[in-house]
Amino acid sequence: MDLTILYRGPLASCDYDCPYCPFAKRRDSTERLRADRAALERFTGWAGRQTGDRLSVLFTPWGEGLVRSWYRGALVALSHQPHVGRVAIQTNLSCRTDWLTDADLDSVALWCTYHPGQTPYERFLAKARRLADLGVRFSVGIVGLPEHLDDARRLRAALPGHVYLWVNAAEGRTYTDEEAGLWTALDPLFPYSRHPHRSAGLPCRTGESVISVDGDGTVRRCHFVRAELGNLYDGSYRAALSPRPCPLAVCDCHIGYVHLETLPLYDVFAGGVLERVPAPAAASGSGGLGRARGLL
Repeated sequence: MDLTILYRGPLASCDYDCPYCPFAKRRDSTERLRADRAALERFTGWAGRQTGDRLSVLFTPWGEGLVRSWYRGALVALSHQPHVGRVAIQTNLSCRTDWLTDADLDSVALWCTYHPGQTPYERFLAKARRLADLGVRFSVGIVGLPEHLDDARRLRAALPGHVYLWVNAAEGRTYTDEEAGLWTALDPLFPYSRHPHRSAGLPCRTGESVISVDGDGTVRRCHFVRAELGNLYDGSYRAALSPRPCPLAVCDCHIGYVHLETLPLYDVFAGGVLERVPAPAAASGSGGLGRARGLL
């Protein structure tokens, strides 16, 4: 079985206080951190034993995971498993980066977000450049707020050319064509983020080849549909895996709509779906850009 897993444990704390994030500066209790570590180690152990499957894993913590040693350890351990094709995590990159020298760089990857006002620009840029020097596969992104535009332009100009800079549409924000054009000039794929995607009744890979798993092992088709498919650890989820249409009216988050079969994003992000790294032609605007402009 080829299976993509989006894992989200109990961790809900972050070292940043972004005004657009509900988990800003939240602090987890010692008990919650212990529970998160135990849950992650259980998941990592399970994943390591699934040698008959081909796994891809994306950690999507509510908080910042890489400041915790157990997330760094999980990425390193899973990166060395021959049956794990990719292991990635969403991160604000506030962590140190030297631990990546212990990982298998052919399978580990980072999805990094720059938050202006939360970290000095030069510090973030230095870490991104260090990732590039190490040969780490990663993308960098920013939330498309007007006050972030100059920062995004500055970052795009300074990043190595092969590093994709993505832009997320700010939640609840409507973009004029002129505004969308400014962001699309930086991220040719921004039109996919600009509007929520109609998804009701449409085919989606989630629930068939993509699943969401929480700290208790409860399996759902994705983070946004609460119906349970079974449990990871007793294997009951396997019988529930099948093609199924989306039950929601719209999908407005990249980690959800990237799996919609009605969108071409598995081709656009060929080889880099989990870490949000598009195929070179799409990143340069010569591939998926033509389709994306049609969404403007």
